[in-house]
Amino acid sequence: MSQNSIHRLLLPLLLWRVRHVSDRAYLILVSILIGLLAGLAAVVLKTLVHDTQGLLNAWVPPEYQVFSSSLYPIIGIALTVLFTRYFLGGDLGRGIGPVIYNVARQGSIVPRSKLYSQLVSSFLTVTFGGSAGLEAPISVTGAAIGSNTARVLRIGRRQRRLLTGCGAAAGIAAIFNSPIAGVLFAVEVVLSELSAAYFVPLLISSATATVVSKALYAGQPFVLITTSWPVDAVPLYLMLALFTALLSVYMIRVYFWADRQFSHFSGIFWKVLLGGLALGGLVFLFPPLYGEGYNIVQLLLGGHSEQLVNGSLFDVFKDQSVWLVLLVAAGSMLLKVVATTITIGSGGNGGMFGSSLFAGALCGFVFARLINLSGLYPISEVHFIVLGMAGTLAGVVHAPLTAIFLIAEITGGYALFVPLMLVTSGSYLITRYFEPYSVYTRKLVQKGVYVNHDRDRGLLALLDVTSLLQTDFEPVRPNDTLGELVHTFRHASRNLFPVVDGADGRLLGVVSLDAVRHALFDDTRYTTTRVRDLMDEPLAIVRPDDTLLDTLRCMEQLDAWALPVVDADDRYLGFLLKSTILANYRRQLIKDSGD
Repeated sequence: MSQNSIHRLLLPLLLWRVRHVSDRAYLILVSILIGLLAGLAAVVLKTLVHDTQGLLNAWVPPEYQVFSSSLYPIIGIALTVLFTRYFLGGDLGRGIGPVIYNVARQGSIVPRSKLYSQLVSSFLTVTFGGSAGLEAPISVTGAAIGSNTARVLRIGRRQRRLLTGCGAAAGIAAIFNSPIAGVLFAVEVVLSELSAAYFVPLLISSATATVVSKALYAGQPFVLITTSWPVDAVPLYLMLALFTALLSVYMIRVYFWADRQFSHFSGIFWKVLLGGLALGGLVFLFPPLYGEGYNIVQLLLGGHSEQLVNGSLFDVFKDQSVWLVLLVAAGSMLLKVVATTITIGSGGNGGMFGSSLFAGALCGFVFARLINLSGLYPISEVHFIVLGMAGTLAGVVHAPLTAIFLIAEITGGYALFVPLMLVTSGSYLITRYFEPYSVYTRKLVQKGVYVNHDRDRGLLALLDVTSLLQTDFEPVRPNDTLGELVHTFRHASRNLFPVVDGADGRLLGVVSLDAVRHALFDDTRYTTTRVRDLMDEPLAIVRPDDTLLDTLRCMEQLDAWALPVVDADDRYLGFLLKSTILANYRRQLIKDSGD
């Protein structure tokens, strides 16, 4: 059924709503609907993945599961590639990044295909052991539900942006049963701003999705009950913040480096084959890399770290020494981002959210176990495992509030609030120093798309230097006489004149009416003085690929109201006016804030 047909069917209901239901109440009702749908989508995906994984492992004898686990990923990636190619035209749009772009640049219009594409592709990938998380696909699905619900109900641009965020929040809330973390994720990652009016629909949508998830899916990712934390351990918390920050920087850089390597492969067949074999090899050596890895985190929280080596190549030694456990834990921690990148780069679908939690848990475990082995200070390994999760998530995703409340909600560790604040804030600040953009936004920024915490830059990025170019400035030649220049003055509408080379149009300088006013009244100089004697060097020049924000800053520093624009060969193109930039910025701001 087409969208126009749906509009015609809903028209009587929409008219009744306009007459009888206020906009605020209507927005709340729609946010409840989005929470219900996103919650159901999350429950369906989680249930199918976990039940199907159980079936896949049930028919394989335990002694052969390490081999089956190494072969399953290539099957899942191949199925995902086939689905993407034949059902989506080859365009899957993985990760949160495309949704952030939809919100920032496309009026929060998320393609309708994402209502199902992320669910199916992530199910195929993760069920067969793809080393990635389900959080990004579920959040994208929720955002698509919010955006397309708003479009069907003909809700305005600004409210559509909010409802897109409601869907993303509901997806995260449902998968973790953490409504506050869902709201903060939408605010920190998906939406570029938040007004007070946004909070109620976001909370309601997240709470609704959480209720649906709890009612239909009893599983909780992690369970931790804790009552206190030692003040003496504060220096160790700060050290952990440093370690998780370094891990976050490592994960971001390796993720994008490996992504570039995969872009060099042109054939889909070779990507699937090489990626599947590489991922299978990693899983064979380090079985914790299979799938999301949350079962491994639960083992660590339950104090069963010795089971990390179960089913691995190291298990043949029948050695449960602590150093072997640490070797497997550290290797899995460092290779998780590699496994995730291989999964995604070779055609699978998933996200870095869950991978960050997995690697962070192992980081906290390795750190705490080494401290305990040193005998310096006895610490709770469980505490540092969840703190490592929060610190790494805050660094990789650049969402410290989301990390704090997510870990507090899903582990019941509200008593660790102060350590969570120390570790996440420290990790976030250090990571941002080395990596200003998150794993979700770095690729967008490389394409010139600025979002989230830099709204001015983002709005100005919507404008193009060439589109704002003013070309009504009369050019003059360096050999023109003062008399010819005066004649040009009489017929010009501007008081600034570019001096260009007559042969190739290169910009040589500028002549300002104010600067030569003293010479205008000396008739004896009309035939002897040339423009080249009167012209000045431009204060600065602008290239077509320069950003408008940097251009504005340059104008402010130089106290200039106009700057000349030249191409790569220094040929004059026109002038860029500060007033034109600000006027267009104001129009874009009104458009972005309006319905």
